Amino acid sequence: MDPSLDAPQSTTWQPDVSRTGIEHLLEFLLTGVLSPNAPGDTEKLAERILRFDLRDTRAVILGGGTGLSTIVGGNSQLPNWPARSDVGIKREFESLDFVVCTTDDGGSTGRLLKFLPIIGGVGDLRKLLLSSILHENLQRKYGVRGEQIYNLVCIIHYLFNYRFTERTADFACYKNPLLLVSHNLRSACPKPLSETLSELGRYVCPGGSGPTIPPTGHALGNIFLTSAIFMAAKGRTDRPPVLREIQTGINRIAELIGASVGRIHPATATPGQLKFRYINGVEVYGQSKSALANRSSPVERITVEFTRKPAVSAAILNAIKRADLLILAPGSLYTSIIPILHLDPIVEAIRSNTRALKILGANSWVQEGETDKSFKNQRRGFLVSELIEAYGRNIRGGIEGLFDVVLSANMEQIPGNILRNYALEGKSPIHMDRFRVEAMSVTPVEATLFAPQNEHLIKLIHHDPKRFALAIRTLLYIDKFLKNKKEYRLRPPKASRKAVSGRKSGGRHSEKRRRSPLLCDYMNSIKASLKKKDIRPAELRDLLIELAWENRDLQPSHLKFFRGVRVIPAVKWNRSTELDNVLGYFDPQNRYIKLREDLLFSSSRLRQDLLVALGESLLGRYMHNRRWIKQNGSRCYEITLKPEVEQECYLTDSQLRAFLTLARLNPDPENNRIFRITINRDGGFIPPGLLFGLVYAWYLSGQGFTMEYEMTLLRWPTKSLIPLHAKDRARKEALVTFFRQEIFGHNPDK
Repeated sequence: MDPSLDAPQSTTWQPDVSRTGIEHLLEFLLTGVLSPNAPGDTEKLAERILRFDLRDTRAVILGGGTGLSTIVGGNSQLPNWPARSDVGIKREFESLDFVVCTTDDGGSTGRLLKFLPIIGGVGDLRKLLLSSILHENLQRKYGVRGEQIYNLVCIIHYLFNYRFTERTADFACYKNPLLLVSHNLRSACPKPLSETLSELGRYVCPGGSGPTIPPTGHALGNIFLTSAIFMAAKGRTDRPPVLREIQTGINRIAELIGASVGRIHPATATPGQLKFRYINGVEVYGQSKSALANRSSPVERITVEFTRKPAVSAAILNAIKRADLLILAPGSLYTSIIPILHLDPIVEAIRSNTRALKILGANSWVQEGETDKSFKNQRRGFLVSELIEAYGRNIRGGIEGLFDVVLSANMEQIPGNILRNYALEGKSPIHMDRFRVEAMSVTPVEATLFAPQNEHLIKLIHHDPKRFALAIRTLLYIDKFLKNKKEYRLRPPKASRKAVSGRKSGGRHSEKRRRSPLLCDYMNSIKASLKKKDIRPAELRDLLIELAWENRDLQPSHLKFFRGVRVIPAVKWNRSTELDNVLGYFDPQNRYIKLREDLLFSSSRLRQDLLVALGESLLGRYMHNRRWIKQNGSRCYEITLKPEVEQECYLTDSQLRAFLTLARLNPDPENNRIFRITINRDGGFIPPGLLFGLVYAWYLSGQGFTMEYEMTLLRWPTKSLIPLHAKDRARKEALVTFFRQEIFGHNPDK
């Protein structure tokens, strides 16, 4: 290993007495200086660590997203990556396997999932394939050397990261990808590489042997990988590709671009999607939605719903069981790491390996929608101990046997101007609260894992692959040779591990839970449900399809109760604004959703009010009549239900009555078809139809100021409220439960 590092050179090494012996050693190594002022034994120890032979060490890294690829070989999405492409953990180990999360549903991968029966995470696999490129593999395969290797890495990097826009979408670039490369680089591309890339591109062109994939919005590398997988599946799209076919496709791309063949594994070949449960009771589908919805409530837990019992390869399990080192890579807590640990065979294999050193790489920054709101204190983001607690809440059996060490970036070393810039963007660091971490029987280790000289280039602080690799090398050396020294002990006693326990078996892991359909099948059912609707203008049909994709708790059966959609000019809008300013509603007389023309000029408002109106349509035509009755100093709102056999409504009669009660209407003791509420003359009231639509839209999207205000009480524990507010909180909690179970079909809590 090259011991030279990129940090500014210092002339002396001053140990920090507040740090542990392990962290003293790490900081000494990470300065890249063997200072004569350092203690002699430390200098000798550092030299031994740098010479430590890791060739026989078997390592497995689990993760997804940018975090995994960055520590393996640098962030391959950055424009200057080719110049720094031969660094990272891939340079340390000859036996190195990767397990990649397969539940990503955003960006280019999301577009693929809409139309093809395939696993998620295609983009994450592409990033890792790039970061795993080894220069010696390119030299061996294509006979290139020196600058030729650099030029070839530049070509592969550019093509695999190239993303088509509507303006640049052209199938010609599938057939001849070198059209995208500058003229002075084209000659540097070996003919076997250009021919194979052209073959992969033609396969998914119109008239090709595989499924046609329009270019818009796709990263070209995702297209190459998808094409290779479906080639292995012989073009079949009537079922998801099986494990062997997916692995064959990955291996083909790996061999083509100089990555490690047979070492990059999808966590499972079975398609599935994430389901988030928030502490306010809302439960919704979708990884990408977790950040976009920007909900005001912390995540309580996540689950993964697969289309069938998930298949995990024997290669993954064997690699984990034989490993000397297991790393959970830095990455999105709920969407990159925990989903992998929902696969019981993988968790059992990790726990059964009691020989390996197990390291959790902690995130450096809070992530919107995941770790920006503490489970304990919603006014701040996560601490490192809360990352660990999240594993305990989400993994059956808790953290027992999952990791010994949590490796975190030392935030004290980040320059103040960088922290200030992050703060202005609403981002804050995840600080190490070492005493709480130690109380969980996990060893906290902090080190300067970023390269200060790169700040001006990328404007971000990421894990530096060389520094992270050196930190791992150091921890392995300590665990092997210094484990009997108290100041270097990495594996603490396990007596208190069970204090951070997981959920019991059954419930989340029960095989009786609802199986999710393939996402492409879900999209087809949505399109079929809208096909015969009278929707004008036609663009609104596409918007409804897009809303269904973004909010996959919206079921095809929710589209049954309206006939069409109409846009009404503002001058003809005759709906009263006395009770609300929503510019979309469901008209039960003709069963049309009606939108005021103004909405067409505000995309976010149009989407929100359309969801409100769609929610209202689920109540359909359930009322015989409604009226206001004036009383002395008060008003009474009264509705009369249609007989059950005449109701045209998504809800059953009993569900409808339960909802009306939650909407604060009370049944008449003498006529159970009549419901009413009495309010003060100047008092406020949300009619049941509007309330249903507002809650429906808020539940799905996490937006809507009215319902955010109404649901604020859910943020406060009942014991802190006066009885009046506690009663109102219980009603709102019951309203969320009603929508979660009765409208969106999520299973009752076990």
